[in-house]
Amino acid sequence: MLLVQYTLIFASVLLLVALGGCFSEHSGVINIGLEGIMVSGALGGALTMSFLPATTPAFFMVVMVVLISLLSGMVYSLLLAIASINFKADQTLTGTAMNLLGTATACIIVRTINMSKNPDDVSTTVKYIQEKEALMINIGKYEFNWFIVISVIALIASFIVLYKTKFGLRLMACGEHPQAADSVGINVYKMRYAGVLISGALGGLGGIAYITAGASQWKFENGVAGFGFLSLAVMIFGQWKPTRIALAALLFGFFRALSNVYMGYGFLKALNIPGTVYNMLPYIISLVVLIFTSRNSRAPKAEGIPYDKSQR
Repeated sequence: MLLVQYTLIFASVLLLVALGGCFSEHSGVINIGLEGIMVSGALGGALTMSFLPATTPAFFMVVMVVLISLLSGMVYSLLLAIASINFKADQTLTGTAMNLLGTATACIIVRTINMSKNPDDVSTTVKYIQEKEALMINIGKYEFNWFIVISVIALIASFIVLYKTKFGLRLMACGEHPQAADSVGINVYKMRYAGVLISGALGGLGGIAYITAGASQWKFENGVAGFGFLSLAVMIFGQWKPTRIALAALLFGFFRALSNVYMGYGFLKALNIPGTVYNMLPYIISLVVLIFTSRNSRAPKAEGIPYDKSQR
């Protein structure tokens, strides 16, 4: 049961972030900066928990953490939107810069806050020991969190929005053939902004979901341990389709969960495999999976290509 618990928690993180990347890439913008967006969302949510009084009602705490994390991710994703849509910058380079900037900025902000309270405290750690309890759902002796519920809602909403609404169909048209979309009156620039901002919102939620998965404090110099890139692998393996992304998230979440629970399983413990190998396992699996599946990947045709209205 413990393995199921951690699998669902990590799968929910991967699902949220991968769905975010799916929206951005369906609009035609490659979002390599998911790692940095996760850090910004995690920072916003963690600071919200640390500044709100421990006596804050649980419902209000959850709502505020979700909203601030979501907004933090959206604001940070504007860097990608402005650079790639307005200035037509290389999207891969912009995303890479965002990943580096996100962790560095978070470290500076947290260190400044800690030093303002104690000049000798130069750590990059945010603590939310009691406040984190509001995010937890206890079922018997097992703990889950509200982000599992939110990820399921996000999955259903993503499927409906992408395939059952005019907005979703127009968004995907901008990622497949923006010139054709523009010719029938669709504003490609606005749709791409929408895709990137949705990506930022879901990525921000994924960030706070990740750092609260098992810890009551987070050292921001560690970033989010590559989960943004792992989410990209989940998105590609899921072929940019919400339902397949959900299945891929469960698969990768399972391998990530093994590093938390392998000591509790006799046959795994008997193998005497170092714990670091289990920590590496999801990333190794992602490489293996992409090697065998990337050839048949069907990415949006116009992703990564800046849109120029003058070209037809």
